[in-house]
Amino acid sequence: MRSDCTPRFLASDNTSGICPEALESLLEANRCDDLAYGNDTWTDKVADRFRELFDYDCEVFFVFNGTAANSLALAAMGRSYHSVICHELAHIETDECGGPEFFSNGAKLLTSSGDHGKLTPEGIEQLVIKRSDIHYPKPRVVSLTQATEVGTLYDREELLAIRAMADKYDLRVHMDGARFANACAALELAPAELTWQVGVDALCFSGTKNGLAMGEAILFFNRDLAEDFAWRCKQAGQLASKMRFIAAPWLGLLESGAWLRNAEHANAMARYLAKGLAGLPGVETMFPTQANSVFVSLPTMAVEWLRDRGWTFYTFIGAGGVRFVCSWNTTTELLDALIADVKAVLGAS
Repeated sequence: MRSDCTPRFLASDNTSGICPEALESLLEANRCDDLAYGNDTWTDKVADRFRELFDYDCEVFFVFNGTAANSLALAAMGRSYHSVICHELAHIETDECGGPEFFSNGAKLLTSSGDHGKLTPEGIEQLVIKRSDIHYPKPRVVSLTQATEVGTLYDREELLAIRAMADKYDLRVHMDGARFANACAALELAPAELTWQVGVDALCFSGTKNGLAMGEAILFFNRDLAEDFAWRCKQAGQLASKMRFIAAPWLGLLESGAWLRNAEHANAMARYLAKGLAGLPGVETMFPTQANSVFVSLPTMAVEWLRDRGWTFYTFIGAGGVRFVCSWNTTTELLDALIADVKAVLGAS
């Protein structure tokens, strides 16, 4: 293990610190007292800023983390005897400890396969028509991850096709936007073009992975689904007494445009890393690098050697292999060091 403390964090964009724009807004919110439980001026201002960004009069709520955002949103979109259709690699299926089932009082997740971590209209339909008897949990929601768990993206045509299938069977559409900003940046599309304009009913928009210390925004474009949602958040322990400290950093991201710049930078760093690893002996690219994640297959010996050198990464995300994730503050110097170590362990010049 390396003895110095040089950061070698590429396991997740959760490991990065607070970006300057978000931190400044947080400090500004701390300069004076304000009302509690979301009745403060900051929370109202950020909610309005989201409406401007999406060009839609949506309902906006804030919670501490992504598991709560997804779980509570899905609970609001169906009943306990309903089911949620998602990809077999979706975060709500693999990494949320049964949160969606718990908060919905038992709604079942039905999983489908699909290339590059993406649901297809055909896969959705197969699960819907598989059974229609009373013993089968009635499909009610389609949950999409944008960007997916393997770093790929749904384009507008794919989203519209899924919405058409959802309409055919009266399904609602939820979007897990843990890396939604990265999707907007990569596809060069406005947030509206990837959400309500293609039929998304609710979006869970992550700030934690985009430069905040904590805090996710839940946007309901189908406002009927937001009925009593504030009470749902309170019951689940997600109503922050000092809500302004979750909301205010969002203002720094949204008003300065840092939400998009941060994502653009993270995406660019991922492309830089993918290019640097491409073609090295023993390195196999697993998925196209479309957002801020790079998935490669490496020999077991190389994985262990890199970890001994202090590199952090996951091998259990997606379909196996090694996942490197770039963030708003990832540098080319850090990536050059990783590429050099990969070359060294594989004996590449």
